[in-house]
Amino acid sequence: MRPAPDERDRIRAAMDRILAGSPQHSDGALTIVALATEAGVPRNALTQRHLDLKNEFYEKVRGRGETPDAEKRLRKQVVKLKELRAADAEEIKQLRAAVEALVGACTSAQTHVTPATDE
Repeated sequence: MRPAPDERDRIRAAMDRILAGSPQHSDGALTIVALATEAGVPRNALTQRHLDLKNEFYEKVRGRGETPDAEKRLRKQVVKLKELRAADAEEIKQLRAAVEALVGACTSAQTHVTPATDE
């Protein structure tokens, strides 16, 4: 399937509307999905055929001092994952200490056990 001849023009017009804060066909999010929806093109038009327009969109977003929504979501996810990793590291530390204590208790118990005598 060939892209529509006006596809690039529609993408640029959609870019302008989203960046102006006046989307007509999307939620206006600063994402490629919203840009594709706004332009009435499939998302792969931006991720495969018109990479230059996708990059231009993100450059314009960053040029305005804003962060693309996808990047915001990823940054939040990175923070959450770092918190989970720190919590896991603390739990592992506690479990290792517990294992050492149990090994010590077992060793101590074995040295204090008297052999049973057969009478």
